[in-house]
Amino acid sequence: METLEKIAKQAIELHPVDRLKLVEAILFSLDKIDPEIEKSWIAESEARIEAYKKGEIQAINWDDIKGKYQKCL
Repeated sequence: METLEKIAKQAIELHPVDRLKLVEAILFSLDKIDPEIEKSWIAESEARIEAYKKGEIQAINWDDIKGKYQKCL
């Protein structure tokens, strides 16, 4: 943890633009595609499309969904 604290202190001393670049680099490093999760999402979306085609589930209008959650804000 001591090393992490040192790095954090050094980062805070950077020029604001450089700090933003550092944050961006860290965030992008976390945004890697996990092939197993990707396969699961594909299987889920394909199953939902099939269920929709068979009439097992219904689609919901995007404007209705958006309106519902905008009221919460």
